[in-house]
Amino acid sequence: MKIAFLIVATTISLSACSAMKVAVTGTTGRLGRQAVQLLSSKGIQTRCLLRHPIDASTPPSIEKDAQSSQVASYLANLPGVSMVEGDATDAASCLELVKGCDAVLALHGPIKPPPLQSLFCLLPESDPKHSQSVNYLAVQNLIDAAKDSKTCKRIVRVTGKGEQPTQFFSVLINMLGNMAKAWNYEGEQLLRTSDVDYTIVRPGIMGKDDIPNDRVLALADNGQDLKVTPVTHSQIADLCVDCLDYPNAARSTLTAMNVESGKGEDSYAPLLAKVTSDTRSFPSTLLSEHKKAARNGAAILVAFLAVVLSGAVAIIKSVAGIMMGIISQL
Repeated sequence: MKIAFLIVATTISLSACSAMKVAVTGTTGRLGRQAVQLLSSKGIQTRCLLRHPIDASTPPSIEKDAQSSQVASYLANLPGVSMVEGDATDAASCLELVKGCDAVLALHGPIKPPPLQSLFCLLPESDPKHSQSVNYLAVQNLIDAAKDSKTCKRIVRVTGKGEQPTQFFSVLINMLGNMAKAWNYEGEQLLRTSDVDYTIVRPGIMGKDDIPNDRVLALADNGQDLKVTPVTHSQIADLCVDCLDYPNAARSTLTAMNVESGKGEDSYAPLLAKVTSDTRSFPSTLLSEHKKAARNGAAILVAFLAVVLSGAVAIIKSVAGIMMGIISQL
């Protein structure tokens, strides 16, 4: 009897999942491409936002070093995947993308800027490439589009730890990434104060693929801290897709890290089953604190570089003087 019930329950869950339609932003990024492939493999209709049209002459590829145009060409040919041309920073694009969808995976992020451009605030905050546009205004666009659609019930947004403005990596990323950490947190707050259900995912350091995978998965809800560790893009893609099957993961902030082999889980299912909605009070804004910490960090960095440069100049002058003395004695 129990086995029969589990089979029926699983069938119902998979049937409900395959009937979904999911919108994805950040389509060709390392995380986005993993999520789109996973959604397609599950038979879920997927609408992907692309900034540029697909060139039919572009060879499809999903390799790590593939260009975004090649990745887009590959993904467009997957079963159940359709492309919508536009940008998340454009409200009309988001309205078109989310139309008829049940959920959104907001996996987009800003392009890494030239360090000096960010350090000296040379890019206006109103620029579509700035973190304010990408991590904040685009989130508001998706919230508005979800409301307008009448069908979209969940936005899954991947951000990062950002509640400690003076923490070293927060300062560094804000200084060199056009305040990416700051605007990510403000984007989170847009979701928390909206009436659209959300799941915010704060992953560890994505990038490494050669990390242990034997029962290492760990989750903390309510935005609680876990020790920062490397995680893979495929792990976070799994979490983003899997959480759509868990109503209890609505209006929750999840920290996703890895733990020592054997001390975690093999899948997110048992972890997601225990998740509860956010209950603690998150700071309404941390923007001024983030900006102050970044300014202080930039001032320290510039002063340090000035000292290093002046020292280098002094050494060069000293060496030049010695050389001139040697030459004069020849």
